[in-house]
Amino acid sequence: MGKQTTDFRYNTGATKVPWAAVGENYNTADLMEIIKFLMQGEGEEYDNAINAVWEQVKKLGEIATAPGKLSLASQVEAAEEACNDYLGTTTSTFVTNATSGFEIAYKYANLKEGDEVIVPAITFVATMAYPLAVGAKLVFADVDPLTINMDPKDVAKKITPKTKMIVPVHIGGYPVDLDPIMELARKNDIIVLEDAAHAFGAMYNGRKVGTIGDFAAFSFHEVKNITSFGEGGIATTNVEGFGPEMKRARFLGMDFSQPIKNWLYNITPIPGKEKPFVAANYSTTEIQGLGLKLQIARNEEIIATRRKAAERLNNRLAANDAIICQDLGNDKIKPTFHLYLLQIDPAKAGGDVQTLKKKLEEKGVTNIPHFGPLYRFKVVSDMGYDADEIAKTCPVCEEVFNKRFTHLPLYGLSDEQLDYMADAILESVAEMQAGK
Repeated sequence: MGKQTTDFRYNTGATKVPWAAVGENYNTADLMEIIKFLMQGEGEEYDNAINAVWEQVKKLGEIATAPGKLSLASQVEAAEEACNDYLGTTTSTFVTNATSGFEIAYKYANLKEGDEVIVPAITFVATMAYPLAVGAKLVFADVDPLTINMDPKDVAKKITPKTKMIVPVHIGGYPVDLDPIMELARKNDIIVLEDAAHAFGAMYNGRKVGTIGDFAAFSFHEVKNITSFGEGGIATTNVEGFGPEMKRARFLGMDFSQPIKNWLYNITPIPGKEKPFVAANYSTTEIQGLGLKLQIARNEEIIATRRKAAERLNNRLAANDAIICQDLGNDKIKPTFHLYLLQIDPAKAGGDVQTLKKKLEEKGVTNIPHFGPLYRFKVVSDMGYDADEIAKTCPVCEEVFNKRFTHLPLYGLSDEQLDYMADAILESVAEMQAGK
């Protein structure tokens, strides 16, 4: 195996005294434990099948060769190419998770104390982690009442000369209205980072989400529509010339093009928008790359199944006009249906979503509003932010989170489970309307 340009841990190939890339490979007994972990079961029939597989694995172990690399090699590259083919990009970089993809973008922007970053009031904490850590000022944009996504009109109100980045988040896989945000960013020389953690495969105005902003990152954490064995992310960029640099930013800025004297490589800084920055380590494994490549191949089928489930819920929930169903999109907007957004009109429903959530829990229906207002977390208030003052600037966020919305699961459910969930919602709202 030849040298890997992104990783110094390589197999030296044919030589009298080789230096293997993998110090201790996995043996047949290890492989059986992996098989049993990925294909769990119990009972006599399962035990018999496992024993039969074990006999074959032992035979395979007698003739098989262990992989020469376990990280940043051909399978990672194949996953990146699969992402490029799917997204229509050329810069896909497989990283440890979406959060590390965000960090590369923030570092490129040379984000520092005093700079302002506009983030939606409702999103996962990963969106704001790096700006908060370096002392940048978080500016919370209010949300659209129908999508729970960042509201471009509120973003326009909150841009200042200190605004360095805008971070739209495609909550639940429903695309943010990006055109006005991109227009604002271009007018004010602001970097746009798409948090596309939920949105691998979503479409906005004929383009894949995650290919429109200056940077984007997707998540393949275990709860997402597809996964790379539990963790992983893809980072993309539209910044001219930065694609190859993003690969180096993934692994400590290793540079084989200009090695120092008597050594294999150099460590060089990564060019940022205004000045270079120091890279970190976000390496991924070959088994993750293989897992991602396999699941990308069926992503469209997965989205179609999720959409069908959302349609089934919508058809049933339409029976009560106090219930506001998930928007299924249109020719220009194609969600991934990572989550089902359920909303109610409190005036028509006879109560708010907090009452509905309790009733659904009592009926065995899992529902989780994604996510809490960021400014309500202690990590934010301890950094000097006043949650109540921020809440005054995000009235829609406060109203929809506390009174109107929650999210429902869509995938891995039978038609009977989907119908039960819809009926439980209808029954709960009817009880609220009856004052029960």
